[in-house]
Amino acid sequence: MGGSAAASVRGVSSDIASPDEPFDLIARASQIWRERIGPSESMEAVTNVMRVQQILQAAVDESLRPHGLTFARYEALVMLSFSSRDSLPMRIMGERLQLHPTSITNIVDRLEADGLAQRLPHPTDRRTTLVALTPSGRARLTAATSSVLLTDFGFVGLDNGELQLLSVLMTKLRKAAGDF
Repeated sequence: MGGSAAASVRGVSSDIASPDEPFDLIARASQIWRERIGPSESMEAVTNVMRVQQILQAAVDESLRPHGLTFARYEALVMLSFSSRDSLPMRIMGERLQLHPTSITNIVDRLEADGLAQRLPHPTDRRTTLVALTPSGRARLTAATSSVLLTDFGFVGLDNGELQLLSVLMTKLRKAAGDF
């Protein structure tokens, strides 16, 4: 059977997983793909990336939930805190977060309703609306950041070197895809 050595390394040596090893559905799908279609590295990688995204999203959401934040709202607060005056034009926020104007409007609406951010007129450009971090927003951001740091943003089982390697590889992929 093609690829059985690689599959057994991942705990899949036959159609039925060994009772003492967990069944890895992605490894099994990769094995079947190799046998029936051909090389499976890209399929296995994308399936792993998609699954890891779900795992990380769930971990981050779990950390942020007690603070009444979603990752999108948390990310917006972080971005505001990184700006030199704790405020940014709404259009710039949308561009930097790579969000459609409707999405950034909805995020800012929720932050404003919760008292975490406020809309302000731009001091020199009447066409521009600034979004500013409020003191309550700063406090909520600090507490939420402590929570996500406690769980290392959901990254379990990887050391700092592995996290750096993962970032290098993902950045390389993003660059090749024209993300920046």
